[in-house]
Amino acid sequence: MSGEHESDAQERLSEIVAVVVEVAAEAGESGTYSGEMARTLTAVAVKVGARIAVEAEVRGFTGGWQEAVALVGSTGVPAARTETAEPAETAEPAPAEGPEEPYGPRVF
Repeated sequence: MSGEHESDAQERLSEIVAVVVEVAAEAGESGTYSGEMARTLTAVAVKVGARIAVEAEVRGFTGGWQEAVALVGSTGVPAARTETAEPAETAEPAPAEGPEEPYGPRVF
């Protein structure tokens, strides 16, 4: 993850954990906290954390890809070459009708 996306993801995950702890503390104070509630709160934190991590990775990849494309575009360097051309003065013209027969055209 890149720095900006990592920080945002960490902040969001910290908020989720704080809310889960707050809910658990309130349930403990009221006497309703149980093993089932602990498992449920843990599952919520894990699911939300996984989503935050995936979103941060996608944003980081997309941002990195856009930076690379911008860098290649700003330097004038082509991203990929599909053909290699020789300079015009050394290039030989292609034959118009294929290779010449040494004794004239074939007649069958």
